[in-house]
Amino acid sequence: MQNLRFNALHEAQTRQEVHVKLPSIKVSDYFATNVFHDEVMQHYLPADAYKSVKTAIKNGTKIDRTIADQVASSMRTWAIDKGANSYTHWFQPLTGATAEKHDSFFMPTQNFKSIEVFAGDALVQQEPDASSFPNGGIRQTFEARGYTAWDPSSPAFIIERGDGKTLCIPTIFISYTGEALDFKAPLLKSIHYLEEAALPVVNMFDRHATKVMPTLGWEQEYFLIDEALYNARPDLVMSGRTLIGHAPAKGQQLDDHYFGTIPDRVYQYMLDFEQESHKLGIPVRTRHNEVAPGQFECAPMFEEVNVAVDHNQLLMDVMERVAKRHKLKVLLHEKPFAGVNGSGKHNNWSLGTDTGKNLLSPGKTPRTNLLFLTFFVNVIKAVHENADLLRACIATAGNDHRLGANEAPPAIISVFIGDHLQRVLDEVVSTVKSGKLSALKSDELKLNIHNRIPDVLLDNTDRNRTSPFAFTGNKFEFRAVGSSANCSLPMMILNTIMAHQLVQFKQEVDKLVKGKEDKEAAVLRVLKDYIESSKDILFEGDNYSAAWAKEAAKRKLSNVKTTPHALDFLLTKKAKNVLVGSGMFTERELLARYEIFHENYVKKVQIEGRLIGELAIDYVIPAAIDYQNKLIQNVMGMKSIGSKPTVYKTQTTIIESISGHVNAIYVNTEKMIEARKKANLIKHEPDKSKAYCDSVIPQFEIIRSHCDKLEQLVDDQTWRLPKYRELLFTK
Repeated sequence: MQNLRFNALHEAQTRQEVHVKLPSIKVSDYFATNVFHDEVMQHYLPADAYKSVKTAIKNGTKIDRTIADQVASSMRTWAIDKGANSYTHWFQPLTGATAEKHDSFFMPTQNFKSIEVFAGDALVQQEPDASSFPNGGIRQTFEARGYTAWDPSSPAFIIERGDGKTLCIPTIFISYTGEALDFKAPLLKSIHYLEEAALPVVNMFDRHATKVMPTLGWEQEYFLIDEALYNARPDLVMSGRTLIGHAPAKGQQLDDHYFGTIPDRVYQYMLDFEQESHKLGIPVRTRHNEVAPGQFECAPMFEEVNVAVDHNQLLMDVMERVAKRHKLKVLLHEKPFAGVNGSGKHNNWSLGTDTGKNLLSPGKTPRTNLLFLTFFVNVIKAVHENADLLRACIATAGNDHRLGANEAPPAIISVFIGDHLQRVLDEVVSTVKSGKLSALKSDELKLNIHNRIPDVLLDNTDRNRTSPFAFTGNKFEFRAVGSSANCSLPMMILNTIMAHQLVQFKQEVDKLVKGKEDKEAAVLRVLKDYIESSKDILFEGDNYSAAWAKEAAKRKLSNVKTTPHALDFLLTKKAKNVLVGSGMFTERELLARYEIFHENYVKKVQIEGRLIGELAIDYVIPAAIDYQNKLIQNVMGMKSIGSKPTVYKTQTTIIESISGHVNAIYVNTEKMIEARKKANLIKHEPDKSKAYCDSVIPQFEIIRSHCDKLEQLVDDQTWRLPKYRELLFTK
């Protein structure tokens, strides 16, 4: 059989570029044409029904079933007008991917007639099997019933696949007994909780605001490789990352890929998936080469967090689907290649009001600056008090390979704010400590704030790319989120800890005001206490450095580098107080997620264990022995003509070296298999995941090191797996 590697290389190198024909109109002319957005809804719905839906969405109240019938009828008419002939509830189970079950509008009637039907009942609720999705023991195999329920705050959309078009309705997913089995339901709860907590604080400064909304702007990093090369690597196909592979002579050390000219084939792909995204209302605006060869990034405008999360999940699906047209494969794994940068999904989070104010955007007046400082300091306090929860929410098997690898933030959660804002906070502390605040009248206080606190301007400090949680001018950037992650979980945690903190802040300020303290003085006094008590979470330096790890330990900041151990933070007393106490989860739901995340980790490592064993035994060792036999024949030939041993010393050295690595691979693969067997005997899933983490994964690196050494020794023509230089540099 011909070497699959060289067949794949030939196929990749002879690809014909797929030229994307863009519409002859502006993006704004076709943006969101496949979305049942506000303007479309207003056009298709009766005026009273439209008003009822808008009111329900704004206030978070239920939509009357009569109104739901009208919405369903309008959606069906619009979807059929667009060429759709089926619909689906589109939801986000705890698999991390999206799920859908399609039903046709078509309904047969008597005498072989038919009509198109879509009623309010079908819009509002459907019943998928809840036992076949991750549920942490909430549903047994014989207990199948679960429900998807319409989320009217995220607009329906139409997915186009070839000539087929399907109406997709964003929904939550819950069990028959009411527990959330998805990422969206807790996120929606956290949005409501944050609004309830933030609005009273905002109203201390702005009486006109009636709504507070968290916003999100994600940045999606990804790798692209040729489809044929991808298919020739079993580890990429089955696990999303390369489990063996020697680093190429040239990687990213020249920094020549970052922001470089986008390769033509990739550019056409970007144009294609951006066009698809724009039709779905995903406001993608930015594209560029990332640091590692073969790595790229796209980013949209900010949106309300629920819609932004839906759009990111939808975009990942669109990217993978469009890549097939270009014979490319998108890699969303956090670390598909060793030795070069992995991929993250930076979550840029902020808070806005319905009066148009970004609460994390510095102001020009004393009052708006105090509003900014209130929310700014409360974010820092929330992160300080709940850093371990933030670490837990980004913990995955894939992200463990990326965090702290000189390309991504470490597992230590800290906050970067920059020198200028640090000076501002120091001014607040010194002003309050001076004791002058209580003697000042309100007007003088405002003047004093204005004089004491300098104007806070955008981009007044450098960025820190090593920080996991950095302030970047008018938002906080949570950089530690993995590229394949659903943004819902980190955003839900962030919303919840912020809301929990704001409730406490308001109570403390109110207590001081009742004690006859001036309101602004009370705010500053509480902020001063928060600044002082949260100073350990602030760090401006190099988060990669060993010095910071030592300093973080002195500050008693956690540095838990692996997922199974980080997940334990979900069940601490403090975590339960925040997550269960606020109503985001019941104890049963929280425990179920804890179990599911451990189970997911175990399954992924199990798959990788089987794969690395298969690669070692079925690919690497046979190739090594084939080449070794060639060398043996060469040595025998040299001996037969009377050559001295010194003449073929190199050959014998290589033969012995190959034998050493082959034996080491076999022995350590057996050790890895035995470690897996022992881990599999453990019934308690969290303990099993820790056994895999501590006993199985360390064997991977030993096996890999010997495989990679053989890749350097074995004849290139004999090596069967596409090499890094081919995977990363074949355009």
